[in-house]
Amino acid sequence: MPFSPAVSPEAVKALRRFNRFFTQRIGVLDPYLGSDLSLTDVRVLYELAHRQAPVARDLQQDLGLDAGYLSRILKRFEAAGWLARTPDPQDARQSRLALTDAGHTMFAPLQQASRDHAATLLAPLAAAQQQQLVAAMARIETLMDARAPAPPVVLRDPAPGDMGWVIQQHGEVYAREYGWNQDFEVLVAGIAADFIRKFQPGREKGWIAEREGERLGAIFLVRKSATVAQLRMLIVSPAARGLGLGARLSDECLAFARAAGYKKVVLWTNSCLTAARDIYAKRGFVLKQSEPHQSYGASLVGETWELKL
Repeated sequence: MPFSPAVSPEAVKALRRFNRFFTQRIGVLDPYLGSDLSLTDVRVLYELAHRQAPVARDLQQDLGLDAGYLSRILKRFEAAGWLARTPDPQDARQSRLALTDAGHTMFAPLQQASRDHAATLLAPLAAAQQQQLVAAMARIETLMDARAPAPPVVLRDPAPGDMGWVIQQHGEVYAREYGWNQDFEVLVAGIAADFIRKFQPGREKGWIAEREGERLGAIFLVRKSATVAQLRMLIVSPAARGLGLGARLSDECLAFARAAGYKKVVLWTNSCLTAARDIYAKRGFVLKQSEPHQSYGASLVGETWELKL
């Protein structure tokens, strides 16, 4: 069946290339770690060793195995004396499965060999590289396991290094999606520098949206006058779109503005930024002024919006 038009041929090639690389590195194309067993055999043994008396149906569903194929594996294990079956008290058609002492004795060295093999693969990597690899593998699991609940997105205060990310995201995203040049990145860098240099605790605040250590978005509120605050540098990374993160960041920003005693929040944007404009309009911001301008290598229409609190 042809793949979905939403999936790029380059992504398909990359995934297949990674699959070939990884399966070769971990040795799954050969009998498992020098034993007479296949990777599937060992996966079934692993589940039997670490579950509390599962039934065959559970193993079939969780491992994605054909029922007949799994049945043949289990019969082979039983014939070898590694597997015992007991009737399931809740369903007479099913049997509870468990490794025998002989099965545990046979599996233990395989499990240790697997740990040793993994350690050998990791050993050439520095500690920081190992952490990067572990984080990348966890991210792959999260993205490709539709059953896994999405990790929560947390909002935190900016920390050293965050402003560089905010500037980078603005530069890269707006260049890629709108064709803006580095003048825009310079503008954002100046705003970010002013926020750090002139920061007024209790009157100004920034938020960094993060999930499992990955930055996904940011927003900042700065003092414009005693009664007016300005919303600045709202950014959501392309990977986080669709999560409602822009709306959540904006709501946090406005809640802080009200608590700080501001009477009005203003912002400046451009007419082409339709997603951001929609967020502002839904929160009661009103467009007060529009003005054409030539900036960042493009012909734009700048807009001033404000919200009375």
